[in-house]
This record gives sequence, structure tokens and C-alpha cells, in this order.
Amino acid sequence: MELIDRAKVAELAGERLDFRFKAIPAEAWGLTVAEYLATGPALDGLGTPLLTLDASAVDHNLRTMAAWCEQAGVGLAPHGKTSMAPALWQRHLDAGARAITLANLPQLRVGRAFGLRRIHLANTLLDPAGLRWLSAELAADPEFRFASWVDSTRAVALMSEALRGAPAPVDVCVELGAPGGRTGCRTLPEAVEVARAVHAAQGLRLAGVSGYEGPLGPDASPASVAAVTGYLRTAAELYRQLAGEGLFDEVDEVWVTAGGSAFFDTVAEELAPLADARTSVVVRAGAYLAHDDGFYRGISPFGRGAGEPLRAALHGWARVVSAPEPGLALLDAGKRDLPVDLGLPVPQRVRGGKPLAGATVSALNDQHTYLRDAEVVVGDVVRLGVSHPCTAFDRWTLIPVLDDADADHPRVVDLVRTFF
Repeated sequence: MELIDRAKVAELAGERLDFRFKAIPAEAWGLTVAEYLATGPALDGLGTPLLTLDASAVDHNLRTMAAWCEQAGVGLAPHGKTSMAPALWQRHLDAGARAITLANLPQLRVGRAFGLRRIHLANTLLDPAGLRWLSAELAADPEFRFASWVDSTRAVALMSEALRGAPAPVDVCVELGAPGGRTGCRTLPEAVEVARAVHAAQGLRLAGVSGYEGPLGPDASPASVAAVTGYLRTAAELYRQLAGEGLFDEVDEVWVTAGGSAFFDTVAEELAPLADARTSVVVRAGAYLAHDDGFYRGISPFGRGAGEPLRAALHGWARVVSAPEPGLALLDAGKRDLPVDLGLPVPQRVRGGKPLAGATVSALNDQHTYLRDAEVVVGDVVRLGVSHPCTAFDRWTLIPVLDDADADHPRVVDLVRTFF
């Protein structure tokens, strides 16, 4: 069974380029994506500001994560909201991912528009019209598998009411949280109560146990790992109690799922032993495909010795437009172009030239980057490493893919379309 509509993804190559795509030079307007790529474009021909992907780094990261999951005995349902790029979702699936995880109803609609057949929604879906639409999608496509989360008996009642008379039931996982975390039941007894309510509700089926440990471990310190470990052990206890009560009897496959891009190794250590012929343990790391030169470089399990290190695939490119005083240069990229929520960009090198050892970025405005202590002149184009891919992709509707971002004159080998 195909998990994504490849023909729909392939149709993106026929989209006409125009002013909507800030990464694309005006000389390419009117061409389709395929026609533009056939001209053999180079990075030197693109304007600034710019965000690019490195093809070789993406390939490396996909292979590395797939191999690790196989060795660890866990499935992978990467968080597609990181890129919202169907072509990259297809790459995940081709590398062995079992599903794509999304975060809200608009993202779910994008997924179905591109034929995703296994979607895990890491959120509670309460919108009545959205639930009825989803039920109709499930009824119309018997191969479509879906599950979302729920963390209160009130949410169970609201979902059940919205689905009254709907053509197909909706699978949900009871979400376990923790004090100080994000959503999710705060205690084991509360989670059991919610699971029992799901089992008794019309229009819903209990399909597993879910959660997100990220807020409990803001770094890779022993205290963070201990907090995450304790949380996951409670999740395992929750699964065993619900399974013992027979609350998963309406579904063929049960999911126990946790794991962002920071602690998937701990998730595997604590939860993989739960897997059996009917129960799948699934991690949901998504940022690994692009990785970064900031937050995830410091917290990724692969950076802590869990496996071969990932490579940063995302780079910003910005031109020096002003050097108004010694030690300060202003670049033409800002918060509208590059992420800043989990760290500032990292200056790396001048395009086609020297590394920028010792240079730093001190701040970003909406449209400018403050570059300090860099040997640059007005007109130089600077490559910047970025932090947090989840807030990088959403600033770009079309992202050029380079054959090798480390080359003096990289070639553009693809264009990735996003749908935020």
C-alpha cells in the first residue's frame, strides 16, 4: 500500500514560479519548477536573504535515523509539521517511516490532500466540523489509518458528541503528561479514567498511549534525562494497566508513542520492551532530517554518542549591506527569514571564500542580522547555520536544495515546496 500519493507530489514540479516564492529570481518567473531546474541553476544566481537545504546532509540524516530505529526496535512516525513539505514526507516514508505525525487540523488537511494514509495527530482534535470531515475521510478510504490524542473526559464527551451519526469511528490515544509539561493527563489514575471513558464512548476507539517528554528535559543534563526516564516509566505502567483491562480490544494495532528529536534514545530504552505482535512502540522525531547548528546539535542523542552524528542540512544566506562601524556588519536577513526562538544564527563562512572564525551574531531585527567581528566587506554573502528547523521552514514557501553547501559554487538540484 502506498502511504502517500506520489503522483500528487510529482505534480509539484509543474508549479509555475512567480513572485510568491522569495527564494526564486525574477528571471525564472513563468517557468515551472522542472523547467527551472533543467537550466542547471546555481546558488550564485539566487538572491538574498535565502534558506537552503543540503542534499547530501538530508540523505545522510535519513539513512542514519532509519538504521538507528531498526537497531533500537522502534517504529518512526516523524513529525511532518517540521517541514510541512510533502516531498520530504515522501522521503521519510521511503526511508521506512510508518506514518507522518502532524499537529493540527489544517496540517491534517494538507496531509490528506497529498494522499497520506497513515497520520498520527499529536494533539486533541475537538473541532466538530473537522471531526465529521475526518470521519468521512476514514469511511471513504478503508486504507486510511489515523489516531489523535485526548487528555480529559470532557474532551472525550465533546468528540463523541461531534461524531454522533458519523460514518466511521476515530481512534484516539490517551495522552500522559506531567506537572509543568504541556498537554496530557497529570496523573496515572486520571489517564486511566480518560481511557475508560474513551472505551465507553460512541464514535471513538482507544488505540494506544501517547505523550511528549520534551518540556521535561530542556537540555541533555543528567537531571533532564532522569525526569524524562521517570515520565516514560509511568507511560509504560499506564499501557500495562490499560492492556490488562482489555481497553484496546477494538483495534488491531496498539501504539505506544513518545519521543521528539531530543530524547528518542531514552524512549527506546524505556518503551521498546513493550512491543509485541500487536503493540508498536513508535518515536516521532522530525527535526532530525534537517538537524541544525544550534539547539538540536547540542541535545540530539546522536550528538551524545547514541549513533553517528547527524549533519546540519539547513543554511541561511545573507548579504552584507552595511558596515557602519568597526566590528559591525549588517546582513539582509532577519526574523522574517531565519529562526531565533532557540538560538541565534551562527556565521560560518563567506560564500566562495573563507571561514568566519571568531565571528558572532548578536541580534536580529525583522530584516537585518547584526554580524560582529567578521572579516567581511559590503557585498559579501555570508552562510549562516541556524537553530531549530521547526521555525525555519515556515518562513519559506519554496526552499532550494543544494548539491553541496560546502562547495565554492553549489548547484541547485531541487526545490522543496512547503504548505504552512
